[in-house]
Amino acid sequence: MNPDQSAVFGTDVWWIILIKVLGLFVVLLVFTIFNVWFERRVVGKMQQRKGPIMNGPLGLAQALADGTKALIKEDFRPTGADKVVFNLAPILMGTAAFTAWSVMPIGGEVTIFGQTTHLQLTDLPMGVLFVLSIASVGIYGVVLAGWASTSQYSIVGSIRSTAQMISYEIAMGLSLVAVFMYASSMSTSGIVDAQMETWSVLPGLQFPSWFAILLFPSFIIYVISMVAETNRAPFDLVECEQELVSGYLTDYSGFRYAIYFLAEYINMATVSGMATTLFLGGYHAPWPLVPWVSQRPGWEWIDTGWMGPVWFFAKVMCFIFLFVWLRGTLPRLRYDQFMHLGWKWLIPINLLWILLVACTPFVAQYVTGTTLVSRNVLLIGSGVLLVLLLILLLWPDKKSRVRSEVSRVPEVPEGVFDPFEYGYPVPPMPGQVLDDSQVLVDSAGDIIESDESGKGA
Repeated sequence: MNPDQSAVFGTDVWWIILIKVLGLFVVLLVFTIFNVWFERRVVGKMQQRKGPIMNGPLGLAQALADGTKALIKEDFRPTGADKVVFNLAPILMGTAAFTAWSVMPIGGEVTIFGQTTHLQLTDLPMGVLFVLSIASVGIYGVVLAGWASTSQYSIVGSIRSTAQMISYEIAMGLSLVAVFMYASSMSTSGIVDAQMETWSVLPGLQFPSWFAILLFPSFIIYVISMVAETNRAPFDLVECEQELVSGYLTDYSGFRYAIYFLAEYINMATVSGMATTLFLGGYHAPWPLVPWVSQRPGWEWIDTGWMGPVWFFAKVMCFIFLFVWLRGTLPRLRYDQFMHLGWKWLIPINLLWILLVACTPFVAQYVTGTTLVSRNVLLIGSGVLLVLLLILLLWPDKKSRVRSEVSRVPEVPEGVFDPFEYGYPVPPMPGQVLDDSQVLVDSAGDIIESDESGKGA
């Protein structure tokens, strides 16, 4: 944190801090209501239906009505549940969801009732690590919910959550190492300021140092990890309804369920806000507005003051749309595929990329010169080559696809088939025949006679 930033944050009067806290709380609640409506509308369009349209203009009041219903719904606790832990788990989840936004820079320097302040509750020298630690505390809300419940589905969901969070928090943390190395800061505001350095390859064409471009592999790995961290499709294995009913939420209802629901959508906004802060220039205007504004007097307002929150939430909404897009298009992964992706691909790729980023300044200094342009070009080139190499490694050829499809077909021994070999009737596979004296019984107890050729009906 630089000295003038410390002076601004350190001189906030108590009522400015109170306004920030209340304002942040209200903004997150309203933003959650909007995101619920936004997701249902977008998924509806993807599935060629309308989504919520009845309550309020464009159905905007539907999410508010659903939230109100959850708050006043009967709230019960299973008889055998641990009372203290069962009530504590959603409180941990909700508190962590709100606390993570305390170091998020939503805007730059503004004036509120004559007081100069930043649109950020506070800043810390290690603000990004603070967000990661708070996110880890939120995981306890999931784990304790399964431990305190009486349902086996809840326990399995909490165990999955433990393995899932540990796996992808490692990948997420490693993806941020390259950001810390390049920005030479762990402060959220310091990382935003580091991305405002402009550089140009061609005369008159300037580019901002957005880490989504310079550190592209880190950006991609962070995006994958943030989807897994929030238990969203296709990584929603903690509460997949086909296997675990609702996972760790199976025994929850009413107000406690509403806290979990609220925390899930706030966590989506949190990881999206961190992606905006760390990789997309934070609250600053996007390219090419930044260099265009700097060269035209009188247009500075586009990238200053209260325009910061506009750009910030516009970028966040792009990530929210990505969450919704993935939910509406991708099927859920198998658990072994999910863990394979995290441990065998994301973590090793991250380690290799960190090594490349660490070597880039030395290569730029001793081979191509000492300019910022040479280092940025080397980073972009290394990131593109790494991504292309991974695509080539992961892209299956035609023979491997054919082998994988053939391997899925089980080997079926031909000949006479006994449907009662395992104690219950099993229909014959292709190539198997039933003896004329054998019959099959369906679930209702009715006899299914074999046909004249001996094959099952």
